[in-house]
Amino acid sequence: MENFIKKYNVSRETYLDFVRYVELLKEWQTKFNLVSKNSLEFVWQRHIEDSAQLFNYIPKNSNLLYDFGSGAGFPAMVLAIIAKEKMPDLKFKLVESITKKTLYLNAVKNELQLENVEILNDRVENLPKQTADIITARAMTCLNNLLGYSFPFCNKETKLIFPKGRSYNDELDEAKKCWNFHLNIQKNEVCEDGVVLIIENLRRKK
Repeated sequence: MENFIKKYNVSRETYLDFVRYVELLKEWQTKFNLVSKNSLEFVWQRHIEDSAQLFNYIPKNSNLLYDFGSGAGFPAMVLAIIAKEKMPDLKFKLVESITKKTLYLNAVKNELQLENVEILNDRVENLPKQTADIITARAMTCLNNLLGYSFPFCNKETKLIFPKGRSYNDELDEAKKCWNFHLNIQKNEVCEDGVVLIIENLRRKK
């Protein structure tokens, strides 16, 4: 507990929210396949910490974060738990098209009293377009598709934060055929062969 609190600079109350989150994940995993069975054994590292590291890349003046393909809530629910303590004005919209997963996400939201979270049971392309400060997605689809989904929600200042695995260079090569953008690549602190892609000023190539 103390190591987690120190590493992510959160209160004991926030840490206990994460403990309850993990409990809920394990309870609901018996009903629905929310995460892989192998990763559930290492849930704190593979899911909680892998998501929590992204909080450092969120600008302090951010007001709205969209998360596409939220699934079991990674990374956005983790970020929302931290933001509840550190950035209470930051609002989160978690987009998930599978209804049973939104039931679980709403259960987590209600249990942890996350008033900064809204769960949207829909496909990204069906949503009314609203400019986001931050867009996140984890293991939803390839980068080129993510940029296509993100573009209608972007202005020049919108920051896209996407964790990616070892094949990220191939995804970047494919995306650069269709898009121009400013790219910052950060090492993933939890997964040694992973990275965090931070993309800004997204523009479609003519």
